[in-house]
Amino acid sequence: MTELRRVQDDLRLVDRFEARLADLETLNQLAVEEDDPDSAAEVAAGIEALAHDLSDLEVRVLLSGEYDERDAVVSVQAGAGGTDSQDWAEMLLRMLVRWAQGRGFAVTIHDQQEGEEAGIRSATMTVSGDRAFGLLSAEAGVHRLVRISPFDSQNRRHTAFASVDVVPVIEEADHPVEIPDEEVRLDTFRSSGPGGQSVNTTDSAVRLTHLPTGIVISCQDQKSQLQNKTVAFQLLRSKLAELERRKRQEELERMRGEQREVAWGSQIRSYVLHPYQMVKDHRTDHETSNTEAVLDGDLDAFITAYLEWKAKQRAAAGDTAG
Repeated sequence: MTELRRVQDDLRLVDRFEARLADLETLNQLAVEEDDPDSAAEVAAGIEALAHDLSDLEVRVLLSGEYDERDAVVSVQAGAGGTDSQDWAEMLLRMLVRWAQGRGFAVTIHDQQEGEEAGIRSATMTVSGDRAFGLLSAEAGVHRLVRISPFDSQNRRHTAFASVDVVPVIEEADHPVEIPDEEVRLDTFRSSGPGGQSVNTTDSAVRLTHLPTGIVISCQDQKSQLQNKTVAFQLLRSKLAELERRKRQEELERMRGEQREVAWGSQIRSYVLHPYQMVKDHRTDHETSNTEAVLDGDLDAFITAYLEWKAKQRAAAGDTAG
């Protein structure tokens, strides 16, 4: 039924495109016959809007993966760079949240571990929206920041790293994942936060450690320990199912990139704030000097460039195999 609904949505979208195009053709004919500048201006605006929507449709066509239409579990982890890396991880989290909210997606932050002096050590959230996983997969990897450190009293330039991991939300009905009790260590702790009534006074937060893989899931956004445990197991199942899927398809390295240290030489994208302003994706070579907009969530151009690059990589691999 879910697949049927998506196909029906696509068909309705095509019907709307055809109807809008027909309306513009009629309006354009009227503008020419009556030499009406107002109608001509309306036609121009309509064509521009149609071109923008067509670009969005082209992106949807690029999202053809098994789980591209699913919600996404996104994890941000500070890497090399000390306090700067933790501050950078918080900046990345904000960037991703702003992007998601700008598209009308729902964001639920399940766990956020604060840094020692500033920023965060890690955070895990679910982004819910149409094709959230397919779009956010472009952000998976190591992100590098170069700037004058606000934490250096001598105002020296520092480089910091943080990683982003993205997996689709997997329902248990899709791929039942059995997790034996002996493979999971369950720890409870008191929820942390900025203070006030939002912080629990009981050990309601939950941390799951999957011993065979080392995957750690924490959840503290729910009101009770049972609710946090339920959500944490759902997130763990999603991560394990995605890991198995990638192994089955023998695409683990291609999907995640090589499992490298979150440090020099492993970044997918660099954000340079000093001595010049530049954000560059090292996979696609797409770049912009508007660093402020990117850090404020303007990621669509980078995501589109990645999806087009990925499609070309698949096509090249197919040609080679043929």
